[in-house]
Amino acid sequence: MTQTENQPNRRAVLAGAGALAAAATTKAAAAPARDFAGRSALITGASSGFGRLTALLLAREGATVIASMRNYDKGRRPEAEELADIASAEKLKLSVVEIDVTRADQVKSGVAAALAKTSGRLDLLVNNAGIGIGGPVELNDEEAVFAQVNTNLLGYHRMARGVLPVMRARGEGLIVSISSQLGRIIVPNIGIYCATKFGVEAMFEALAYELAPFGVESTIIQPGGYPTKIWDNGRRYAAALMERADDERKAAYATHSEMAQALMTGSYSTDPMDVPKAIAETFATPVGQRPLRRPVHPNTQATEAANAAMAQIEARVLGAGPYKDWHAAVVD
Repeated sequence: MTQTENQPNRRAVLAGAGALAAAATTKAAAAPARDFAGRSALITGASSGFGRLTALLLAREGATVIASMRNYDKGRRPEAEELADIASAEKLKLSVVEIDVTRADQVKSGVAAALAKTSGRLDLLVNNAGIGIGGPVELNDEEAVFAQVNTNLLGYHRMARGVLPVMRARGEGLIVSISSQLGRIIVPNIGIYCATKFGVEAMFEALAYELAPFGVESTIIQPGGYPTKIWDNGRRYAAALMERADDERKAAYATHSEMAQALMTGSYSTDPMDVPKAIAETFATPVGQRPLRRPVHPNTQATEAANAAMAQIEARVLGAGPYKDWHAAVVD
């Protein structure tokens, strides 16, 4: 997003905070400071991939980071021990808590633990924990569908509900939700995963409008294909799914399943650090100038086209009437 000198901040009319008004005169050309000292972030799914990389990047840039993961095993999980060792060696303000986003009790206790480490302040939530199971829609049974919905969509919702009272009370905060190019573009044989990411897109765009009066922001990150463990883990889930599948469906969808397997085992030359860098840049962007969506990949043309088309439709629906101000506060 860009903003010209002295242009009123697009959220100031709704939030009305002095800090927002001060940010109104920030030149777009001025690079945001990447010193997050005094700011805090809670990240889900931090055992590997984007979550782990984001936790380390933000902590190395001065943030107090709470990295969460499931199966914490009282800190004995190897991934938790590794993060703790890095934090100790580099003197980072980074700690690990247990959150399985599919469990409401752990979301509650994990958010409480995070707030205890940040003196009750939380500037950023990164909704990242996710799973993907390949296979045609009919072949996915209820167990496979619910596992993906429960993690990728309901898990994000649980986390948002967990942190929003604190953010709303302070009148500021940012929720970054990791979606996907597959949240805008359908690929056969991975339709359930696409459905969850389409749901993330819908939920957190709606949330962006709803939070506009409170000064809290929502940004959706849309990565393309990157070499992370989501599909390594997905192969295990897919194998279990095939064990449960009946012979008739397995035979009918044999070619489809092979195509899904090829998708999950594909190699990528992309750098997964692209996503943490995009998150950090968004976090550093002045309040009121953060984008609603940010595609991240060497090739974002299709995602940008889909975003632009939907933005025009939403503008026609929301650009007048009772949601006009909310819509104006969120979009360019």
